[in-house]
Amino acid sequence: MKIMSVITVCNLSMEFGEQLLFDNMNFEVQQGDRIGLIGVNGCGKTTLFKLLTGEYYPVSGSVVVNKNTSIGYMEQHVCRNLDKSTYDEVLTVFSELTEIEKELDSLNLSIENGCGELEKMIERQSFLHDEYVRLGGLTYRSRARSALIGLGFDDEHISLPTGSLSGGQRAKIQLAKLLLCGADLLLLDEPTNHLDTAAAEWLENYLTESKCSYIVISHDRYFLDKTTNIIFEIENKKMTQYKGNYTAYLPQKEERLLSLQRAYDNTVKEINRLEGIVEQQRRWNREKNIKTAESKMKVIKRLEDNLEKPENLPSAIHFDLKINNRSGDNVLEVRNLSLSFGENRLFENVCMEIHRGERIFLLGPNGCGKTSLMKTLLGQYKANSGTIRFGEGVKKGYYDQIQTGMDSEKTVFEELSDRFPAMTNTEIRNTLARFLFKNDDVFKPLSSLSGGERARVLLTELMLARANFLLLDEPTNHLDINSCAELQKALDEYEGTLLIVSHDRYLINALADKIFYLTPTGIREFSGSYEDFLEKAEPFKSNENEKAHQEKVGKQNEYKSKKEHGARRRRDKARLNKLEREIADLEEKLAVLNDALSQPENASDYEKLLKITEEISASETAIELLYEEWEEISERNEVEL
Repeated sequence: MKIMSVITVCNLSMEFGEQLLFDNMNFEVQQGDRIGLIGVNGCGKTTLFKLLTGEYYPVSGSVVVNKNTSIGYMEQHVCRNLDKSTYDEVLTVFSELTEIEKELDSLNLSIENGCGELEKMIERQSFLHDEYVRLGGLTYRSRARSALIGLGFDDEHISLPTGSLSGGQRAKIQLAKLLLCGADLLLLDEPTNHLDTAAAEWLENYLTESKCSYIVISHDRYFLDKTTNIIFEIENKKMTQYKGNYTAYLPQKEERLLSLQRAYDNTVKEINRLEGIVEQQRRWNREKNIKTAESKMKVIKRLEDNLEKPENLPSAIHFDLKINNRSGDNVLEVRNLSLSFGENRLFENVCMEIHRGERIFLLGPNGCGKTSLMKTLLGQYKANSGTIRFGEGVKKGYYDQIQTGMDSEKTVFEELSDRFPAMTNTEIRNTLARFLFKNDDVFKPLSSLSGGERARVLLTELMLARANFLLLDEPTNHLDINSCAELQKALDEYEGTLLIVSHDRYLINALADKIFYLTPTGIREFSGSYEDFLEKAEPFKSNENEKAHQEKVGKQNEYKSKKEHGARRRRDKARLNKLEREIADLEEKLAVLNDALSQPENASDYEKLLKITEEISASETAIELLYEEWEEISERNEVEL
């Protein structure tokens, strides 16, 4: 059976202002292709999606979409009616089916009342019923609910108006609508950004079982491994295609670069050899020698015309994590640790032992207290009970995913020079250059940096600290895929001890020799990689989920039968009011940024557009975190707002 081409791209070129994004791009997407699109930030991945949908027009080249192909893109599914419930908003992608339902109801009523031409109405009714079944009318409501549950919504949130949800939750609704829209080609731009591990796994299963083609932009390497069979990489303004998933792509790219370099070196060597012959023949200066020299010159010209010098790879962070001194064998001992905020108990009976050289990942469901546990170990939060003992010679280094602790008024250079006063200006600038802060970039104020740039500053400080025990909270969150790979390499070569909170399953699978799974009643310990953990933890996680559900039901019954304590209610009410003010301020900032995004003077400035987009992303993440805290307090206390 002939495989149909879904979309064909020929000689595509695109630029913003004077900046060329990519040139002479050619590729074809066929039925069943599952493509991962990768490349450094700013290389044009999202722009390519907008070219495929027709939102942007190329400088040259063409995008030919098969006449039977429909394209689905998340931005086409923005939640516009904020009064609709989450469930009803998702059902809007089935508008054709809901219209058929309305017409069938009207026909049924007319037939019952004997209004109109009965034979024609029955014929129309039969036709509509067949269409309804063919288009999936019997299952579309259950599919919509299943998608929402899979992406992390519970029954309560499904019935809430979309206007009351966080930015991250609305993004999940857009994703659900995209998955259900029935398109032949899906364009997925960082679909796992707002998903926890369980939702990401659900999405992986959904995509691998679906029959549609898709192109996915993602920095989640584990997700790319599970869901793709082709990798497209945009690099140096060109696209290269590789067969297989992300892990298969890595050795192919390395071999391709080596092959290009070998071909270039051999051609240069041959040109030099021929030039030597030409010089020798010209010295002899006989008629035969002159003819030989001319013949060799033609060969040299042909080789030079076809000579393609391998382009330099895009700049990437490069660092090594060294330690000044080794710690003792016992790095950390924790006994019976518990932590509460007010009457909300996050965890209790936490016990763990960490020894020198171990690579431990701290996992657990969202909101279980992983970050709070890290901050308790570091003394930033005070435990309710229990003991924390660090071993002899332990020097701690901490990476904070929220990126607090930096003075926003300082420049990048000032931040480093104040933290490490013994370093010379030249040493600081050389170090920052390794983290892509070059020339005047070192004088940028921290307040103007994107999330990824601030992450690079924190990683610079982490490297210079030369600590022997690193506590890292989501270290890959703001990094592009190449930077994630560089960080993984540095951590793999690190000689100290690691305790890492991360959703990066590729990183966990590559580095972990032990996993601590945090629950409200303590820590469960699992040996091995992430794949080992999945195999061993499934029965345990099922029991934990059932227990958590029973506890939740118990608490709800208790709340119904007992009046809340007045002081606690006032305390939480005050916190909720503060959260609402912070959310309002951030949403106002987000509105300003979105307005700036549409300004003509910014539309032609690609770098400014990229920066505004990153600020929008950072603001949406901050709003999501505030909403999550707001929801947690509201649910816990049943505060009526």
